[in-house]
Amino acid sequence: MADTPDLPRLRSELEAERDRIREQIHGLTENATFDEGFADTSQVTAERSEIEALQGTLSDTLLEVEDAIAKFDAGTYGVCESCSQLILPARLDAMPMARLCIDCANAATKH
Repeated sequence: MADTPDLPRLRSELEAERDRIREQIHGLTENATFDEGFADTSQVTAERSEIEALQGTLSDTLLEVEDAIAKFDAGTYGVCESCSQLILPARLDAMPMARLCIDCANAATKH
């Protein structure tokens, strides 16, 4: 395991993830057409709710990915937002958009 993160690889992974999420959101938006005359409006409502929930989750994840990419540009990628310590490379490898070091993340989940 390396002592320093492979920043070019991590940025590339984040950019690829950003593009993949954008495509998914676009696909959901483009394909989310419902026949308003459909007899079972409860099914249409349920399907619309599921798609909206998925779009919301994807949009939230997209914001996290874009924020991580912006941190590369600002020179703050890999720095914990809570304690300002460097996030371990293993954590960044596992979760490239991590905002917190493992200690701060554990402390946050306990509260």
